[in-house]
Amino acid sequence: MAFRKLVQGTKLYPSCRVGNFYRLFSNDEASRAAAASSNEKPSTTIFSRIINKELPADIIHEDDKCVAFRDISPVASTHVLIIPRDPISSLSTATSEHQLLLGHLLLVARQLAKQHQLDEGYRIVINNGKHGCQSVYHLHLHLIGGQQLSWPPGV
Repeated sequence: MAFRKLVQGTKLYPSCRVGNFYRLFSNDEASRAAAASSNEKPSTTIFSRIINKELPADIIHEDDKCVAFRDISPVASTHVLIIPRDPISSLSTATSEHQLLLGHLLLVARQLAKQHQLDEGYRIVINNGKHGCQSVYHLHLHLIGGQQLSWPPGV
């Protein structure tokens, strides 16, 4: 498989919604999240490889604090991942020192929503921990929109 060769040597985490290539490892979201390791350092994730330009991504925003790119397995017509350059493993490990960065990520999400003309609304999702279906232990926000979303999400 070509993608497998591309990420050879990368710690891949089976994902809930990050991409089709993760689906090779598991059949359901809960087991994919359970298989992910919260003990891994964010510097070893697929997202860190994207930040370092070691893996390709459809990057739509970059600044000194974060990178945003289109999800390769979108759950809606607009599905963007926003990841901080600082290696924060999850929201639960963020500290008061990350306050400005966390606010910046939300402002970037708002800016990208405006650029994608999501005037009718959108959703920001942060998966945290195994039960939150976090499968890549590098903090990331999902910007999801462009269509009517259902409620409750993912229950």
